[in-house]
Amino acid sequence: MSKRAVLEVIALDAEDAVAARAGGADRLELVADMAADGLTPPVATFAAVRAAVDLPLRVMLRLADGFTAGDPAPLVAATRSLREAGADEFVLGFLDRDGGPDLAVLDLLTAELAGCRWTFHRAIDRAADRAGLRKLLADLPGLDTYLSAGSASGVAHGLPTLCAEAARHGEPGYTQRLMAGGGLTLAHVPALRAAGIDAFHIGGAARPEGWTGPVSAEAVRRWRTAVDERETPRPQEP
Repeated sequence: MSKRAVLEVIALDAEDAVAARAGGADRLELVADMAADGLTPPVATFAAVRAAVDLPLRVMLRLADGFTAGDPAPLVAATRSLREAGADEFVLGFLDRDGGPDLAVLDLLTAELAGCRWTFHRAIDRAADRAGLRKLLADLPGLDTYLSAGSASGVAHGLPTLCAEAARHGEPGYTQRLMAGGGLTLAHVPALRAAGIDAFHIGGAARPEGWTGPVSAEAVRRWRTAVDERETPRPQEP
């Protein structure tokens, strides 16, 4: 493998962002309130992070815990405010009551994004039909990444699914990058890299003190080293 893997780190503020950059992160996911698994941050937080680092920065669009959108009007308003502040990459994903993608809300938001690149987040791990969701979203403008653990229970359970989906890369519905995240550990990295996955997302793994503590540059650096390791060819038997 010669392609550098993408390492994305969750940041809550500018201090996190600076530490993640120092450790070798390629991209940040900016959120607020990890007690609710990550919600839309204030515009002021986005502005402070944007001023602190020049890394690509994907901002969460999610106003309440769970994967249903509720009233889309506040989401649209939040999106407009962030766009006006300069945000140009995002993370979002909503399901309907049947576990399919909420196309009405996604269409509203992608219209506001006007071509900005975005990630469909781990809502895919709660979808009733993963393949069906990918098919329905295949042509949405700006969608370039799926963040997934392969299972609602995390990578430890979803590893076979992630590897199987990586093998389908390039097929209709599978042209977007697959980013592994959600209960991801360093022990999972070799198998994921061997399967062709070249993007990794970490949150708590970058915080030795837990979510009450900051991102550790050294922890990020360990992940940078791990995801950059190349496969070592097995010696041929005589």
